[in-house]
Amino acid sequence: ALFERGWSPIAPDLPGFGSSSKPARGAYNARWYAENILGLMDQLDIPHAHLVGNSMGGRVAIEVGLTAPERVGALGLLCPAVAWLRRGFHPIVRLLRPEFGLLPHGFRRATVASQFWSMFYDRDLIDPEVGELMVDEFRRIYHSPGARLAFLASARNIYLEAPYGRQGFYPRLAELSRPALFIWGTHDRLVPAGFGRHVQRWLPRAEQVTIQSCGHVPQVERPAETN
Repeated sequence: ALFERGWSPIAPDLPGFGSSSKPARGAYNARWYAENILGLMDQLDIPHAHLVGNSMGGRVAIEVGLTAPERVGALGLLCPAVAWLRRGFHPIVRLLRPEFGLLPHGFRRATVASQFWSMFYDRDLIDPEVGELMVDEFRRIYHSPGARLAFLASARNIYLEAPYGRQGFYPRLAELSRPALFIWGTHDRLVPAGFGRHVQRWLPRAEQVTIQSCGHVPQVERPAETN
């Protein structure tokens, strides 16, 4: 459908992930990622684009929309990583520096597989061979010190982002001027659909859709409904 409309989809790996570079001095927060996306658009001579992002990618898309609204058409936000209101582990997470990721370590395959499959409500809808490939790919990339640093720093920054205050996420979200569609999954354990209440409060003009019997990756588990 995208090609029929004359659009050219571009799906980059964010810095620190996949096959992209993993700079040791990267900030790995939403603003830094947004600057990277805008830099990519400049390199590809893309003055204006629609942005679609899942999870952390959704948070980055929001940041691009806030910092450079003139570069954004509309936002498709699939279970985006919005700010947590209850951060009971805040003191512990703040103490756990992501630089520890530079030390050699890894996760057991069973642990990675458990976390991966927990993102879906109905795992029977996912090709098991593709799932196993994703688990192995994560473990392969995580062997890199730069990838460990990026993963831990990104997760830490998402968890520690302040929800309120002058620079808090939700007051800033209220300033989002571009059209935005939020898609949630009823059975998302990572970013529960209940966050939609806070989006409604701070950005009532946004459109919100909740997909039934869906986990954290609606574009994979419920692609037709997501489209």
